[in-house]
Amino acid sequence: MSLGPSQVEAYWREGFIRLPRLFEHEQLTRWERRFEDIALERVQRSDTMILMKDIMVAKGAAQPASRLQGINKLLSFEDDPVLMEYAEAENLLSAVRRLIGHSLMTISSNVFNKPPGLDGRHPLHQDLRYFSLRPAEKIVAAWTAISACDRENGCLAVIPRSHRGPLQTHGNPGWDYVNFGFFAIEDIDTSKRVHIPMNPGDTLLFHPLLVHGSGRNRSRGYRRAISTHYASVDCTRPDRPQKRQPVMRRIPD
Repeated sequence: MSLGPSQVEAYWREGFIRLPRLFEHEQLTRWERRFEDIALERVQRSDTMILMKDIMVAKGAAQPASRLQGINKLLSFEDDPVLMEYAEAENLLSAVRRLIGHSLMTISSNVFNKPPGLDGRHPLHQDLRYFSLRPAEKIVAAWTAISACDRENGCLAVIPRSHRGPLQTHGNPGWDYVNFGFFAIEDIDTSKRVHIPMNPGDTLLFHPLLVHGSGRNRSRGYRRAISTHYASVDCTRPDRPQKRQPVMRRIPD
């Protein structure tokens, strides 16, 4: 879908925009089943793909009822033809291109699997903390709910207009259990936080400096979502070392 002028203005003003029902049930089901097949080793995953265990399971603080319950997320699905259907979907690309230009590449891709019965919180952070590409205005995240997301199962929360500030200092939130790579902004006013419930297929586009995070899953089911970060091919990498280079894929024009 192509964004209208008011939607583009809202994105740059607030730092995010929600696109209701961007994807159909059949598409979401296909990607969810593919994630489960990979997680349950029914199909072989690519060498670049990573399945991340939940930290409580990894440290033996919780015994998952199933293999799926022990997985926090899948990273880097660029080599998977089924999951990449999401990142290459024309309705999504049309919206992204309206914001950052036509020539795109993916710089991060994830399937989030927030399990029930575990902590699973993601502290408030800015995604630019994880990327060395610049400028920030040429990067955008797309985050699509596979299952219904609400306060009970840990929907996203954002601080509107926080993208107008700088990249803030991030550190360890000091919680008992924090999943690997989940950093937190060290000094943040949470009173401005806004929760964003989403229906399956709803998609949030947001700026890499937007402060956001998610809470615990207090429900009995999984909270699942699929996400891709896009950058303009015109982005450059300043002289700042990065331990793990992201898997990047050029999107066909």
